[in-house]
Amino acid sequence: MRLRADASLQPDVIVIGGGGSGLAAAIEAASVGRRVLLLEKAPRLGGTTAWSVGSISATLSPQQIACGIMDTPHDHFEDMPKFAAHLKGTDNDDLRRILTSEVPTTLRWLMALGVEFFGPMPEPPHRRPRMHNVVPNSRAYIAICARRARRLGVDIRVDVRATGFIVEGGRVRGVRASLKSGESVEYRASGAVVLASGDYSASPELKREFISPAAATIEPVNVYSTGDGHRMATDVGATVINGHLAHIGVRFIPPPRSSIAESLPAFRPLARLIRIAMQRLPMALLRPFLMKFLVTVLEPAPNLFAAGAVLIASNGELVADWNDDRIAALGAVDDHRGFILFNNAIANAFESWPNYISTAPGLAYAYLSDYRRNRADLFHSAPTLEAVAAQLGIPGNAIRASVDAVNAKREGAGDRAPKPLSAGPFYLLGPAKLLITFTDGGLAVDTSHRVLDAGGAPIPGLYAAGSTGQGGLLLEGHGHHLGWAFTSGRLAGRNAALESVSPPR
Repeated sequence: MRLRADASLQPDVIVIGGGGSGLAAAIEAASVGRRVLLLEKAPRLGGTTAWSVGSISATLSPQQIACGIMDTPHDHFEDMPKFAAHLKGTDNDDLRRILTSEVPTTLRWLMALGVEFFGPMPEPPHRRPRMHNVVPNSRAYIAICARRARRLGVDIRVDVRATGFIVEGGRVRGVRASLKSGESVEYRASGAVVLASGDYSASPELKREFISPAAATIEPVNVYSTGDGHRMATDVGATVINGHLAHIGVRFIPPPRSSIAESLPAFRPLARLIRIAMQRLPMALLRPFLMKFLVTVLEPAPNLFAAGAVLIASNGELVADWNDDRIAALGAVDDHRGFILFNNAIANAFESWPNYISTAPGLAYAYLSDYRRNRADLFHSAPTLEAVAAQLGIPGNAIRASVDAVNAKREGAGDRAPKPLSAGPFYLLGPAKLLITFTDGGLAVDTSHRVLDAGGAPIPGLYAAGSTGQGGLLLEGHGHHLGWAFTSGRLAGRNAALESVSPPR
């Protein structure tokens, strides 16, 4: 392959990655007059942000204030560890303080760009409602931010894969990349480089190295999250913190084709109209429309299994009972696929808060009736086990034997187990698949988002944001990954812009 330097470009800041954190970094750097080049290896912008439910958890928001909710960043700081009590001692308190103190500004920053939010919605153990949901869906983030970046003059190039850094005099001076044609090219910056290239959920090698051999076989939600930034940074001395942590879960597969609602443009007047309608019209009228956005890979709520639902394989065999390790069990199934089985008693309970089937774009929570109306590809019911199994080609005798075994076990456990799955009608939701949503291993960074080497010293000219620059921060609970993506992207982009030796445009 021929290597050439693109002399037509003289950016002050280079941003690697076109998801939420990369676009935020590019916008902030360009807003202070810097020339910015953004490189995205996929054919289009979006990253994992475009796959998300779209919520951001924040305090001091206009939505909270309008509802009379008294909340503070300090309370948010104290509540976040409650989501990750099982990971106590592995968090980065300094970065958590930055997130909780800066995310209110980030939310207002996004609103100023034209992003519309509905909320706030509750999510225990948050002591107050903090979840703000984008309208109409998470793709609005990308469309609106990309539009703003282009208006500021950001040079956005897709199908360009960063492969390494140009390091001279101990400083990162630019990026080596590969074009779609296979040609290699170099881009140099007068200032700094911001890594916002996502996680390594799509890299079997890095998952095997940091997590486990079993994790290496699990498919990612975002096939472009191949950990390129992690590799490039470690090649110049960076380190990865919490590399073993990942969000691996049972998730419903996306629909076979896009809906009309999914294709709605990120047009602010339309989003504002939807948001106002959500605030003023009866929700019974709006839910059928809003639930058309149940199009991403949504995760069934743990409460569904705690209530007694079980996982069944495609051959009818039991994968996991209510208290089994569903992730490990489904990981042992060849295709990592299964169906969620429950009966009428559980179905009736999951029609209202706090018993929801999954989170949902815009509305925050989706109930069983929402899946019945809007995800017919996932929803199956019949009066008997054999009849509902027949709808999916599952052997009736096998599913009957699995349920009989579950019921016998529960009857012997007394009050310690949910009630047996004895009375129909019966329901099967799925297929659901074991997927890695994202990995939480991020490069070590300081509070200015500069990437650190093994000795804790900043690597000159290199910043990181989003999942790439997570730095040991734990982001359990809804709305924290996106909040960190945009917040760290804003701050890293601003700080990188200050390193430019060129005068502002």
